[in-house]
Amino acid sequence: MKNKQMESRLSDEVMQMIEGRKSLQLATLDADGQPYASYAPYGIGEHCLYVLLSDIAIHALNLRNHPRASVLIIEDEDTAEELFARKRVNYSVRAQLLDYGSEDWHQAMAALVSRHGERPRNLGEHSDFKMFRLIPQRGRYVKGFGKAYDLEGETLAGESLMHLRDGHKQRARA
Repeated sequence: MKNKQMESRLSDEVMQMIEGRKSLQLATLDADGQPYASYAPYGIGEHCLYVLLSDIAIHALNLRNHPRASVLIIEDEDTAEELFARKRVNYSVRAQLLDYGSEDWHQAMAALVSRHGERPRNLGEHSDFKMFRLIPQRGRYVKGFGKAYDLEGETLAGESLMHLRDGHKQRARA
C-alpha cells in the first residue's frame, strides 16, 4: 500500500509540474537526422500535450517528417532552489498531426485556449498553423539530486514510476 500511495503522490507532483508551466522545450529531428531545439506553449489533454505550430517554423516541418521528439518541462531557473538540479519532467513523445476542424482539433484548441486565452484560437485561423498531439511513450521526473523517477506508459503522470536508486557515484581518488 505504501508504494501505491507514494506513486500516487509522485503522479500528482508530476501533474502539478506540468500544470504550473506554460511552455515546453521541444527537440525534433530534421530531414538529415540532426537535432533541433525549440519551444512552444502547450495545452494539456487526457494523457497528452497539444502544441499549435506554424509550418513556417522548423519544428513543425520536423514533426511532420519525423513524428518522434523529446519534450522538456522545467522549473524556472530564477525560482529554483538548486540550479544544477532543477525540477523537471521530460518525455519521449510520438507526435500526431490533427486534422483542422476535427473533434480532436477542437478538443486540443479548447485545451490551449483554457491555458493561454484567445491567442491560440486567433492563430489557428491561419492555414499555416497546425495542431499536434504529443503522446508520451516514456518519461523521467526529476525533483532534485537522488530524486529521479522513470515514468512508464503512455500517460503524462506515468502508469508506473520507478525510483532510480543507483544515483551519482563518487570518483575514485588517485
